[in-house]
Amino acid sequence: MAATTTVPTFTKSGAKATTAAKLDAGVFAIMPENHELLKLAYTAYLANGRDNLAQTKTRGLVSGGGKKPWKQKGTGRARFGSTRNPIWRGGGVAFGPTGNENYSVKVNVNAKRQALRQALSLSASESRVCVIETFECKEGKISQTAKLLDKVGAKGSVLIVVDHKDDLAVRATNNLPKVKVVQANYLNVYDVLNADTVLISEKSLAIISEWLGGTK
Repeated sequence: MAATTTVPTFTKSGAKATTAAKLDAGVFAIMPENHELLKLAYTAYLANGRDNLAQTKTRGLVSGGGKKPWKQKGTGRARFGSTRNPIWRGGGVAFGPTGNENYSVKVNVNAKRQALRQALSLSASESRVCVIETFECKEGKISQTAKLLDKVGAKGSVLIVVDHKDDLAVRATNNLPKVKVVQANYLNVYDVLNADTVLISEKSLAIISEWLGGTK
């Protein structure tokens, strides 16, 4: 485990604070020996959010085909009982998706938390994590959030981690491209790895340390 890491800290107005925040080494200094666990947690997040919309019709669901296309014998052709046979054009689909498939991937709680520690550690090691005193959106204006992010030097895809996600926070970021707000206890590997800047409020940092700290 590495020593305690310090990261840039900003006031709620976006000014640089005089003292840097210290990150919990038990959360932000767990570097992965390999990336298999991260990959599992990442793909599981996508799989569990997948909408199962694909559905095809079997021969029993396709309309028509009630009449035998030709008599059983004497034509020299293969016998067929219905034009809805899967090998016919316009027929049913054999072994297609039914809409009942389960694509979810189960990851146990300890593995999921360890993967999140590794994701946060990678972000911290690449200087993609910074701390802000608090993220306030009293008026819920997008322009104020854009100015704040510009002041703290947030670049690319930005993940803002707050202790409580309310309607004002959503309004203040909803139409900003590549900006997402997430509540600290809903933090996930997918959002962390996709963010170029992870901006964490001080209260959120305490929640994350209490939630993920203590065990490897």
